[in-house]
Amino acid sequence: MSEEKKRNPVLRVLAFLVTAALVLGAVFLVANWQKLNFDAVKRYFAYRALAKNESGQAESFSYDGGVNSAFARLGEDLLVCSNTGVRLYSPSGTVYFEQTCPMEHPVVQAGGNAGLVYDAGGTSLFVCAGRSLAFSLTGDKTILSASLNAQGLLTVVTQASGLKGSVTVYDTDYQPVLGVNLSSRFVTDAVLSPNGRTLALATTGLTGGVYDSQIAFYSTDRSGDSSEPDAVCPLGSVTALKLNWNTEPLRVLGESALYLVNSDGSLAGEYSYGGRYLKGYSLDGDDFSALLLGKYRAGSTAEFVLVDAAGQEHRALTLDRQLFSLSAAGHYFSVLTADSLTIYTQDLEVYHTLSEPQGARRVLQKPDGSVLLIDSETARLYLPD
Repeated sequence: MSEEKKRNPVLRVLAFLVTAALVLGAVFLVANWQKLNFDAVKRYFAYRALAKNESGQAESFSYDGGVNSAFARLGEDLLVCSNTGVRLYSPSGTVYFEQTCPMEHPVVQAGGNAGLVYDAGGTSLFVCAGRSLAFSLTGDKTILSASLNAQGLLTVVTQASGLKGSVTVYDTDYQPVLGVNLSSRFVTDAVLSPNGRTLALATTGLTGGVYDSQIAFYSTDRSGDSSEPDAVCPLGSVTALKLNWNTEPLRVLGESALYLVNSDGSLAGEYSYGGRYLKGYSLDGDDFSALLLGKYRAGSTAEFVLVDAAGQEHRALTLDRQLFSLSAAGHYFSVLTADSLTIYTQDLEVYHTLSEPQGARRVLQKPDGSVLLIDSETARLYLPD
């Protein structure tokens, strides 16, 4: 027997052990990937240049506008819109962009690498990208709502003479590419699908003499002037308060239920509030929607409910303290009260707790687990250990 053949059993044993180790490692990663703190590594490299104190909070910076302003995170930056104008701040407080414009009801939103600011019920709208002004819309048309999809494509709902609702979709060069004008139904909100191929409208009106609410879908490559939708999902008498299409399916926040709707008009899921009042929400989680529901309109006792993409209650948690702010992003959501900030995972496991939020009144969750804490004059980044 050759010496090579003698070594074969040993080699086979080593190969078996290496293969077994790889298989076991793969199984462990699959079973525990959400528990592994990969986001801590991401935060280390993303924010290692920022000076932080012992609690993990970066040095605060002053902003203009006050805590009643509207806020949105734009990448690592903070977009702030007050009744005097719009400003974009870096994590260290540098002002990258500033636009002076009085707004009575400012609304901000981030989509893709762009940020949207508009005056709900007013006539001013701005889009910033690349830390500068990319597009503005001013005139005599009243802006009812506007949104950016995951690619940064803009959709605007306006009032127009002789119409009950007018929706315009803009391309990446901010040129109008689709218009939907309705004379028989009011449009309250409109959003584009993540791939930009489908437009969803929340409409209200009369069907057979009875008030109803609908979600209407339009292909963005349609031709002609017809206002007939490609598909419709009826919601009965429930009014749609907000649409969110950051991920599939479309999320429709109603006054008494949350609906998950496919682009063919079919209902993917529905979560009824069960007679409880909607006291807060965030629809920005990747795989879940966070709802704060209470038995009474007043009072601090309420329940956090996480609803999955099928409309099922995934987790629930009772809150018996006054809520200041709620925010979700990625696989996390944050709850800010007077005495603490708690960051949860989408399984409602406590990811991190900060016992002294130092007067913060607003929180903006980031997908990497970090949050922006905002008080009446300053904002600061908090990095959990």
